[in-house]
Amino acid sequence: MLKGRLGLETARIPHVDRHGLIWLSRGTLWVEDGTLKFSCAGSADLDRGIYSIAFQTLSLILLGPGSSVSHDALRLMARHGTGLAAVGDDGVRAYTAPPLGPDDSRLARRQARVWADANDARLSIARRMYAWRLGEILPHRDIEVLRGIEGARMKEMYKLLAQKFGVTWAGRRYDRQNPTAADPANQAINHAATAVEAAAAIAVAATATVPQLGFIHEDSSNAFVLDIADLFRDNTTLPIAFQAVRQAEKDLNVTLERHVRRLAGRTFRKERVIDAMIDKIKELFDADDRRGHP
Repeated sequence: MLKGRLGLETARIPHVDRHGLIWLSRGTLWVEDGTLKFSCAGSADLDRGIYSIAFQTLSLILLGPGSSVSHDALRLMARHGTGLAAVGDDGVRAYTAPPLGPDDSRLARRQARVWADANDARLSIARRMYAWRLGEILPHRDIEVLRGIEGARMKEMYKLLAQKFGVTWAGRRYDRQNPTAADPANQAINHAATAVEAAAAIAVAATATVPQLGFIHEDSSNAFVLDIADLFRDNTTLPIAFQAVRQAEKDLNVTLERHVRRLAGRTFRKERVIDAMIDKIKELFDADDRRGHP
């Protein structure tokens, strides 16, 4: 192991290689006081005992047979970008690895084909997504022009929904370095967007499409997830946010974020949002559910 790389030389559990991987087996992965812990029953590679895991330095935890993981551990690792894969002894089987989806690559192959055609097919997909959002097919073929039109219409949408729910609105403002400095409406939009993006991530995983290959968003590792989430911004994200602000004004015993999360959960179930997202993904690539369809 390279001395000092990623600060791993002091780790009690040896890393597999320079990429920051560790093997864990025969134990339980859990959280105590914000620290990831592994209670090992004893294995060929690790003595019996409780170990603190420096998960911030890890790329991936490989969880072997005889192991379990708590919900809190999954949440903590997701928040810090630490991956988890369930594997067989010595990695001869991989039971969990992204993308988490069906054993079917049709949609992913279609997505990759149209994404790779930057001059025509990729733009056509982006224009279709904008048409769904804006309610009309725009003649423009410049993605920056389309983004500008969408941005202008969003400003009006914010105003209209704020008026509908009786919420004070002074414009979209958000400081990534200090998110709590924003007014309640902007904070609620951020919380609602996070919830809808989670639903979109489930839909992308369920269809085995590729999160990185977005058509409107480009740089993010979840670009396609953001694309799908944006399709539901007007009818799902923003109504949840503004309605949650109204609820929070009436019930001060519950945090604004909690109001948003509860309302988002009810909305997802009632309106079958994830199902709708899956349908949109299939429609986007003109797919159907017939086995063997190209």
